[in-house]
Amino acid sequence: MGLSVGIVGLPNVGKSTIFNALTRQQKAEAANYPFCTIEPNKAVVPVPDKRLDKLAEIAKSQKVIHATVDFVDIAGLVKGASQGEGLGNKFLSNIRETDAILQVVRCFDDGNVVHVDGSIDPIRDIEIIEAELIIADFQMMENRLGRVQKAARADKAIAATLPAFEALLKHLGEGNMAYKFEGKDSEQGRIIFKESQFLTDKKVIYCCNVDEDGLLEDNDYVKSVQAYAAARGADVVKICAKMEEDLNGMSEEERNEFLKEYGVAESGLDQIVHTGYHTLGLISYLTQGPKETRAWTIRRGDTAPRAAGVIHSDFERGFIRAQVMSYNDYVEKGGEAACREAGLLRTEGKEYIVKDGDVIEFLFNV
Repeated sequence: MGLSVGIVGLPNVGKSTIFNALTRQQKAEAANYPFCTIEPNKAVVPVPDKRLDKLAEIAKSQKVIHATVDFVDIAGLVKGASQGEGLGNKFLSNIRETDAILQVVRCFDDGNVVHVDGSIDPIRDIEIIEAELIIADFQMMENRLGRVQKAARADKAIAATLPAFEALLKHLGEGNMAYKFEGKDSEQGRIIFKESQFLTDKKVIYCCNVDEDGLLEDNDYVKSVQAYAAARGADVVKICAKMEEDLNGMSEEERNEFLKEYGVAESGLDQIVHTGYHTLGLISYLTQGPKETRAWTIRRGDTAPRAAGVIHSDFERGFIRAQVMSYNDYVEKGGEAACREAGLLRTEGKEYIVKDGDVIEFLFNV
């Protein structure tokens, strides 16, 4: 399991600059004009996790493998994209399969950087984007309606979902987001949502792109986004795309010193990844050995067999038990053998709930 994030926003709010900064690769053209991103940009980024290097040092591992995040950056949307304005919303299909949406909004004034709507208003920008996402979901459902109605005449199971399907279509048509649909948790609603990948049912992280002054103190733009996000129960990150761009090419030591000068504890990548894990309820467990030390992404609350299945489905099917140490114990004692001698290597069964930072070895039948 990995984390995938789709990046959306109006043109020229810093999406592509942030993408470049996050991936530390100049794959997305960042220019001071709308619609400079034509094809979706994709990148697989390692999840920063300092625990891995320490484990690898103790275990004398040949290599370190990080968990990864997939970032997908699409062309900027504008009001009326669903009716063909700008590049339209055809690229939204590229983010339907992502786990979360990172919506970038501009939260700084700069007369030298053009805003597609001529002024800075992050809440207006958010509402424009979310309206286009609603329309995209509505159009998807509307295109399916005829096929569903036809199939319902011959299939009782499909017929049973038709009232919920039509009610959801009406809900979207009235300008409401899918996650607010009252019938979402009904039996028929769950069936529809499972197969539909609604854009407006995804977890959202609002990303405030600020200038250097905005890093030091929240400006009114940021405060308005924070209030909007709180009402939705969503998370907010605040980064300076220009500063993140400056970090490209720096050594780890230089980057840390640069961030310290700005009073920032972690880079934009770290913030987005950590917030993404929190938003989606994800954690990492670790494996170690002479060949490799590796991080694996699972959902908070997963049992040991389910966690084992992330490595290989055979591990889950044939699960016998798990040998578990905490990361802190492993580092403090200096390895697995010392943990075993100290009684800190535990044997856990099928009901064990894996914790973030657990160092695990699975035993299973082939």
